[in-house]
Amino acid sequence: MNAPPASAPLLEVRDLKVHLRVGDRVVPAVDGVDFRVAAGECVGIVGESGSGKSTLARAITRLMPNVHIAQLSGSLRFEGRDLLGLDERALRALRRARGFSMIFQDPLGHLNPTQRVGRQIAEALAPDARGGRAPQPPVVQLLEEVGFAEPADVARRYPHELSGGMRQRVMIAIALASDPKLLFADEPTTALDATVQLQVLHTLYRLHRQRGMAMAVITHDLGVVAELCDRVYVMQAGKVVEAAATIDLFERPRQPYAARLVELSTRRAPAPGREGP
Repeated sequence: MNAPPASAPLLEVRDLKVHLRVGDRVVPAVDGVDFRVAAGECVGIVGESGSGKSTLARAITRLMPNVHIAQLSGSLRFEGRDLLGLDERALRALRRARGFSMIFQDPLGHLNPTQRVGRQIAEALAPDARGGRAPQPPVVQLLEEVGFAEPADVARRYPHELSGGMRQRVMIAIALASDPKLLFADEPTTALDATVQLQVLHTLYRLHRQRGMAMAVITHDLGVVAELCDRVYVMQAGKVVEAAATIDLFERPRQPYAARLVELSTRRAPAPGREGP
């Protein structure tokens, strides 16, 4: 297949529909969404609970159990490649080969309680970065990159021995192990206290800038969008009701729903740290 034009977005979603089985009903969780992410940019997907934002991310990354899906249609293209046409083996290969990765909002629910942290990161490394026994140097380097002062010590610990903020940093390290071109972060600061939230957000923004990695941040908090994102998509009832540059959304929201989210936000402008390296 020919490579996509240089101007093509890294990820392009057109008319995506995800209808889910809920009991004896079929619910349009995502209903005709258009969405794109350019290489190296950070995009926010914002909305209240039930708006469809997490379902959108899981559908794009193909991390949603098929048993729940009544309909999945539209166009999903990553670097010009049709994601809906890939089988599970091809998807795993894409995730391991600098494709896309995801940070989940519940670290304890996605970390193996019976394995040391270093082992779990080592298993997520791209095949050519793996070695023998964990922790390997790449594991320690990843833990250092996400902000641990004593990465070798952290690599030897089990998840229950770490705080919530530390576990979230481990999740970030696992997501970065395949050196993805696009990182999805699904409510990355949920259940963390305010100080730790800011630390995690600044870590994500630093990694995004240093690695030249695109990010899609899924959140209900417009303050998170202000900290991280260049552009934002506002979702309501499974649809994108507004798409704008972040600063335009804060200064001139067009839709009443978006205006209400801005009004409720406790942080109304991008933090000065966004301008840093």
